[in-house]
Amino acid sequence: MSDPIDSSATLGIVGAGTMGTGIAQIAAANGHQVHLYDAYPEQLATSEAGLRQILAKQVEKGRMTQQQMDTLLGHINWTDHTLSFSKCSLVIEAIVENLDIKKDQFARLEAIVPKDCILATNTSSLSIASISSALKRPDRFLGIHFFNPAPLMKLVEIIPGIATSTETVQKARTQIDAWGKVTVLAKDTPGFIVNRVARPFYGEALRIYEEGIADAPTIDWAMKTIGGFRMGPFELMDLIGHDVNYAVTETVFRNFYYDPRFRPSFTQKRLVEAGWLGRKSGRGFYDYPTENPPEPLTDEGLGREIFERILAMLINEAFDAVFMNIASRKEVDLAMLFGVNYPKGLIDWAEEWGFAQVLARLEHLNALYGEDRYRVNPLLRRVVHNGDSV
Repeated sequence: MSDPIDSSATLGIVGAGTMGTGIAQIAAANGHQVHLYDAYPEQLATSEAGLRQILAKQVEKGRMTQQQMDTLLGHINWTDHTLSFSKCSLVIEAIVENLDIKKDQFARLEAIVPKDCILATNTSSLSIASISSALKRPDRFLGIHFFNPAPLMKLVEIIPGIATSTETVQKARTQIDAWGKVTVLAKDTPGFIVNRVARPFYGEALRIYEEGIADAPTIDWAMKTIGGFRMGPFELMDLIGHDVNYAVTETVFRNFYYDPRFRPSFTQKRLVEAGWLGRKSGRGFYDYPTENPPEPLTDEGLGREIFERILAMLINEAFDAVFMNIASRKEVDLAMLFGVNYPKGLIDWAEEWGFAQVLARLEHLNALYGEDRYRVNPLLRRVVHNGDSV
């Protein structure tokens, strides 16, 4: 395994939004000098003020001292130019999810940074290979995908492109591990691990809702009370924002050549069109703020039916990620544990439930609907019928 970048090394972050600021905070907390760049001075001011406020609250709660806060802030240079990137050992981009804008940014960065500097994108949905095509040396480029909020979420997906060197992957992964994160290695495919495997949590919940089997509060209750999830799918979609959640689903659907497993929901599309984006707009599946949320139907049998249907679909997607060599079983389970805080790793959960039980549930759905959406992954069939390992 490669050694991490020296703790005294200078790092560059492109984009002073929530994600870029969070990554800068992590790097600064680990002793690095950080140049946080944004083209818009007002965004730089917002970033600095926001981080000061967050850290001040940590001081108030006794989680850090004033000296630690001052030291951390002293390690970050908010800047509206990239000339200082000429001494960086690692640069992570966290700007808008637009391929042309990212390619242009990296082409300009490559002309500034040292020849041994690693260049990384925090993209959650774009092709690493596509972005790397703008570079003369794509061997030092890869995806380093943090989850929001970056300082709190443990998972980071490491995504090599087809031209990324082994040395770049090892060095980047060792560095992020040294920051106390849990890294998983993922293939450069749509959604990587988490955003791909998690689609049924939202998609199947929406399908159950659209069929009239249960309302949003009941589905949320089932997933929390019976399934042990921290939030139900409708609460979570309202929190993420329907514009963001729908866009990710639509992107994964399109990039998988319109595979019906990832088909977006008309219900969610209508919410976006109406401007009912969830918490940030004051209305989504629920009204905000509210002191009297709608009551669920707490029927144990119905709740278990809902939970097992959604869980079976999640497990099927986890098996597909392993089957298609997106990641190993261990890394798929780690990704779902630490990237979206699932109660258990999905394949471990399947083993606990019984692989044959999962298969039976999926075969029932496939027979009932006759849709390719419910096709069973071949690896799950082989595990049950042939005793193959996963």
